[in-house]
Amino acid sequence: MSVSRRGDGAGFMFCDLCGTTLSFSSIDYAQCPHCKFKKSATELCGKEICYKVTAEDMRRDLGISSFEGKIEVKDMEINKKCEKCSNTKLKFSTRQMRSADEGQTTFYHCPKCLHTFSEN
Repeated sequence: MSVSRRGDGAGFMFCDLCGTTLSFSSIDYAQCPHCKFKKSATELCGKEICYKVTAEDMRRDLGISSFEGKIEVKDMEINKKCEKCSNTKLKFSTRQMRSADEGQTTFYHCPKCLHTFSEN
């Protein structure tokens, strides 16, 4: 089976004359909507088109800019007891780990014994 991958030049579903994407006007042939060039359906039979979509492609198509640089998350301190050493000054941070309609997950870190645990 022949395969055309985006950008490799195989281009069996493109017009040989102008490069426009062919469309099937009938079961016998694919035709260029621009210049009316025709390619036989038997020539296209058994071929497959494959392509990859990257996260950058989706961001570009949706008009979403990518993050540049690092996002710095500062740990905050809280009066909570460590499960392991009973220290009462823990650092914590939160993160949305589940769907948006559910609460955040809180991560606790004990600077004394280095124990880490979380609460949903």
